[in-house]
Order: sequence, then structure tokens, then C-alpha cells
Amino acid sequence: MATPPTPAATPASTPASTRSRHSREQVRGVLGRHPSAVLLAVQLVVVLVHPFLQDTAVGRAFIGVAQISVVSIAVWAVRRTPALNWAGALLGGPAVVFTVLEAVSPDTGWIVLVSALLHAPFYFYVSYALIRYLFHDDQVTTDELYATGAAFTVVAWGFAYLYAAVQVLVPGSFLGTSEGEARTWFELLYMSFSVLTSVGLSDVVPIEANARSLVMVEMVAGVLYVALVVSRLVGLVVSRQAVKETQAAAGDDQP
Repeated sequence: MATPPTPAATPASTPASTRSRHSREQVRGVLGRHPSAVLLAVQLVVVLVHPFLQDTAVGRAFIGVAQISVVSIAVWAVRRTPALNWAGALLGGPAVVFTVLEAVSPDTGWIVLVSALLHAPFYFYVSYALIRYLFHDDQVTTDELYATGAAFTVVAWGFAYLYAAVQVLVPGSFLGTSEGEARTWFELLYMSFSVLTSVGLSDVVPIEANARSLVMVEMVAGVLYVALVVSRLVGLVVSRQAVKETQAAAGDDQP
């Protein structure tokens, strides 16, 4: 008599260790396919939760951990590009350390300065690597579309850290509506996004000449980003659609 087939394992009968391994594999699959999407999502989450957590020690610690995650994901995203990996590790490692120090001592000038001087070139390097990733071929993938937004936000992050460094070196470089001579890092990030997108909605303005010069550089960077990166992606999408239409027309003409 034939032996009845063994019933397939159901989710309830699957060992917990197996389900956990499958979950980890799914997470790694998402990170492998769309690292730029993960980078963009984490940055936006940090922006959204920052106002709720910046006034408490626990909140600052959480923000510090979140920023470490952003740095780590950025390093991982850089490794997918032809850019030199050692440069990302050289800049990212010390930046992680000073992220923790700045979360513990946010009012210590030299810590804020060193942290800013480490973070700014690191984020600019990540944006450079992401842009190289966008330009490395003539195909537009889903992750490259996410990389367009991720690179833009990374540039804003880098200029915010530059402004933080200038503010330590030249106190009173920026004027805002809130009390105190120094602007918070979140205020500087808000101004950076406002300048980079050219919307002009920021209530923080540069006062000193060196601060204004950096703001002007960011204005140019924002215009060039739209002109070079976005226009290229649009051109590739239009070109691919034109090729498909040409191929379809050629197929219709065949007997």
C-alpha cells in the first residue's frame, strides 16, 4: 500500500528559529534590493521624530542612535557604488564616535565642531557616491529613483553640519526667531533644506559673511542637482519609452 504523503509544514508548526531566519533573510533582501530607499526612509523618520525628542536626555540619546543608523546605512549604500570604500570607512568611523559624544554633551563646543567637521565631508562623500550610482549606466532602476531623493537629503545633511561648524567658529553667524545666540542643529537642518530646495521658507538667516558664502554655495548646489541629476533621469525614462514605441512600431510593420 502506498505511503501517504507527508503534509507540508504549516506556519504554526514551523520552528521559531526557522521563522526568525526567514524574517532576517527577507529584511536582508529588502536592504539588498533597495538600500537607497532605506537610507531615505531613515533620514525622513529622524526629521519627523526630532522635534519630539530633542529636549530630553533620553530623546537626545535616541536621536544619536538614529543618526548612527543613518551613517551606517549610508556607508552600506556607498559600498554599492564604484566609489572608494575606504574613504567612506575613514570618514564614517570617527563620525559615529562623535555622534555618540555629541548626544551626551551637546553643548560642548569642541565636540560639536569636530563632529560637524567629520560629518560634513562624510555626507558629501555619500552624496557623491550616490550620484555616481545614478550615472553608472543608462538604466533607471527603482532603487536609483530612491537614490535621487536620498542623495538630495544627504546633501542637505552635509550643509547643516557645515553651518554647525561655522556657528562654533564664528558665534552669531545665523539669526533666528528663537532666543539664544546659537541655532540648534535642527534649525540649521531646516534652513539647509529651505536653501537647497529654493523655497525660501526658513526663519533662520545667515548674518556673517562666511555663513552667507556657504549658503550661496548651497543655492548653486540645489540648482545644479535639479539640472543635472533629475533632468538626466527624466531623459533616460523618455528615451527608454521612445525605444519601446519604436520597437512596437517595427513589430507592427512586419508581415
